[in-house]
Amino acid sequence: MIANLAQGVQVFTSNVFLVDGDRPVVIDTGANFDVVAAARNHVDDLEAVILTHTHRDHVGNLAAVKDAFGVDAWGFDPSIDGVDHAIDDEETVRLGDHEYVALHTPGHKNDHLCFYSESAGVLFAGDLIFQNGSFGRTDLEEGDRGTLVESIDRVRERIDPDLEEMHTGHGPSVTTDPYDHVELSGRMARQS
Repeated sequence: MIANLAQGVQVFTSNVFLVDGDRPVVIDTGANFDVVAAARNHVDDLEAVILTHTHRDHVGNLAAVKDAFGVDAWGFDPSIDGVDHAIDDEETVRLGDHEYVALHTPGHKNDHLCFYSESAGVLFAGDLIFQNGSFGRTDLEEGDRGTLVESIDRVRERIDPDLEEMHTGHGPSVTTDPYDHVELSGRMARQS
């Protein structure tokens, strides 16, 4: 089961995905709302926090989640405050009931990761790719449009065209033809 704990929250935050199952984890912690209470509505325990990247809107609640559940945070760059363990490019990580491959996808932020499970048909795209051809901002520190395009291309080449779900860092998840949204994001990022 994948639930967006930030759904309906009316503050500036990222989406926060609870992936329940054999290894219950939270992907990103959001900011500016009580994500601990939201998580406790679904699970008693978490085994880890997994980070797509460390922009404030994705990690503002990180300390609260780590303290409440007694868990560590995993991300690309453990030199960043709050990230306890590294996830390397192409490393396999268990999220819920499935194995996901971590893809280092900079361009929006240097430590950005996407997570893809071919067996589950799921992509966690963070702030790289959004619905309807939108893509991550590159006007922030560490942003770079050319690198972002390369990262989108890498994801597109890796995922199955029959991808079933794409969960993004902001906005709605995509469950109808998500591969098409990935392709469109790549085209739009080249044009902008």
